[in-house]
Amino acid sequence: MQVFRQYTANHYTLSPFPFRRELAMEAYLIENEAILRLDDDDFSEVTVIDAEIALKEGRKGIGRDGRIDLLVAYGSDTLGIVELKLGEIDHAALSQLEDYLHQAPALLERHPEYWKEEESEKTPRWIGILVGNSASKGVIEKIENGYQVNGYPLALITLNRFKNEHSNEIVVVSDTYFKFSTSSKDYTKYCFSDQVYSKRRLANAIVKEYVRQNPNTTYAELERRFPKHLQGSSGVIALKEKAEQIYEKSGRKRHLINPDDLIQLADATIATCSQWNWANIQRLIEYARKLMPEITITPV
Repeated sequence: MQVFRQYTANHYTLSPFPFRRELAMEAYLIENEAILRLDDDDFSEVTVIDAEIALKEGRKGIGRDGRIDLLVAYGSDTLGIVELKLGEIDHAALSQLEDYLHQAPALLERHPEYWKEEESEKTPRWIGILVGNSASKGVIEKIENGYQVNGYPLALITLNRFKNEHSNEIVVVSDTYFKFSTSSKDYTKYCFSDQVYSKRRLANAIVKEYVRQNPNTTYAELERRFPKHLQGSSGVIALKEKAEQIYEKSGRKRHLINPDDLIQLADATIATCSQWNWANIQRLIEYARKLMPEITITPV
């Protein structure tokens, strides 16, 4: 049976315009890494670290070397292995990703630069991500049921491209399947000003609230109000330019540098650190309660 699909937006027809090569899909994801976001919280800050990484004996099940399409970082504590396939993601693609996840610790032994000592965790968590145009029913069911490999969760993203026949504008539509079960790692959320935040988002909200209450605050004054020891190695805040330089130099986002996250002071624009764990966020919470006694922060 032949299936004809047609999509219409604003009275214009969108025709299928698939990626012709896997490398074209890979390049698109490198340029548009936000598509690899898995949720709006713990897996929302994503950075592509490297591509086309050779993995010796990566396919142990069939006795062959492998190649990781993309290695990405989620926040400060998770590395992700992305497996791309043109067409349908089936159990063969799933098996390939499983092999790579089994070799994840060995990958860091060969490439320690992917997880440096200044990271907030001594060893990363891992996650596997399958990306294709579609997926078999069996693979979708596994992902929806929270399937894991070695305790590492798996996610699935279907990615399809279309062309606007009127303007030649390209439209990409993605669907994400991901069921995350917490482990021994602390994923506590916090309620502040009637909003629920992850640790890094809470730190950003606390600093924003202080600046809202003290709109004439300068960068030097804010550094004194939020001393570096509250966070640890990176400090609570940094100038926007410095935060962007760190990202450009290391390839890792250690601050929240999206426009909505930046904070305007009287004399500078700043970014807040995104490297938070249970211990240092508790220090910041206790300090913020003394600095702004009227605020309420509670775990949820």
